[in-house]
Amino acid sequence: MKEKEEGVMGLYRETRIREFFGEASNTNHLAWSLLVLTLGLIIWLLITLSNAENQRNALASKACQDRVFAAELDTKCLVFVQTRPHWWQHVWYAMTHLRPE
Repeated sequence: MKEKEEGVMGLYRETRIREFFGEASNTNHLAWSLLVLTLGLIIWLLITLSNAENQRNALASKACQDRVFAAELDTKCLVFVQTRPHWWQHVWYAMTHLRPE
């Protein structure tokens, strides 16, 4: 009787779905989590670099100079100014020009 039960259970084990709740997974969750975190960090750094280069270019080209007081800066302008048409142009300039001119 024991051999019959083992045969039936062996057939059952072979036909069941591999992944179910509570079973060990073959996926390396640590590696995928680190990949997602790294990609998120890279995207965040690109956005930050683009904003910093946009403000640097606005200050260098004096695009946000206060109209009333020539020596002052319009800080609201720095938030909304777009000195280049696309964000990737800011990133490209910042990556290729590491030292100020």
